Amino acid sequence: MSAPVSSSSQTPTKTTYNVPKPQPAYYPQPGSPLYADREFYDKISQAPKTLVSNHLCAPRTGIAVKIPAKSVFRITTPEGPQVCDLNIWNLHNPRERFWAARTRQLHSAHVSTYDRLWSNLPYLRPLVTITKDTMSARHDEWGGRVHDTLGTRCDPYVNKLLTDEDFNFHCHSNLTRAILPHGLTEFDVHDVLNVFQVTGLNERDQYFMETCPATKSDFFELYAEQDLLVAISACPGGDLSKWTWGEEEGEDLKMVDCCRPLGIEVYKLDNEDILKDWKEPECPKYRGNHGLKGPE
Repeated sequence: MSAPVSSSSQTPTKTTYNVPKPQPAYYPQPGSPLYADREFYDKISQAPKTLVSNHLCAPRTGIAVKIPAKSVFRITTPEGPQVCDLNIWNLHNPRERFWAARTRQLHSAHVSTYDRLWSNLPYLRPLVTITKDTMSARHDEWGGRVHDTLGTRCDPYVNKLLTDEDFNFHCHSNLTRAILPHGLTEFDVHDVLNVFQVTGLNERDQYFMETCPATKSDFFELYAEQDLLVAISACPGGDLSKWTWGEEEGEDLKMVDCCRPLGIEVYKLDNEDILKDWKEPECPKYRGNHGLKGPE
């Protein structure tokens, strides 16, 4: 419908229409498998737990940790602000792994408590459910928010493209080294969840990053829906307050001062009775064979 046209002899008036806001592309009803049962996962988050293992990821390095299903694990910033690049695989079948793009569509570009991190096709099921996030409300004046599915890991190939130099301090390289002892390779490293990282899109729809606001007491807590292999990288950009691609000599050295360790704490529920109705998520039972027909 066209807007009303004003007579040239009259002062134009502004006509306002009640235009509905766009709805999310995936907008399921209550009870949908996309959504976590908040009451159930609140019980998990609040239940007494015993620390089973504690793993320290040194600055500018990566680690990989096996985490059993029904465990709760936390990613921590024990010495203050530090960006974390997170990869997750099904421990028994690494072809099933975290799918950042679909998670972004099903939940949001920045995830928090009750959101789930989904696996790739043809599996499409939750790997983890976020049970607690001490930074959930934090954002910056430009609209950036924490725990980002928009961007991906820094890597030596982009660095080579920009600087024509070989440089090994990148999250892609850290994750590659971390998973080699588990029988995986560089080809298994995938798009990440940038935990503790503030990001957004500017007025030109361009990706931006801001300084990490995490403190020594912050953590990101997840419930393992499957047996998992979890890898993290303590980003060589540190808290991103001095981020650079190193296009000038010595620029990378400036980032070292803002690099700190990360931690992974793995917990076991003291009483698993609250899990009596829980079961490992199932894959969608699609049997359509993508419309392909075999010989009659």
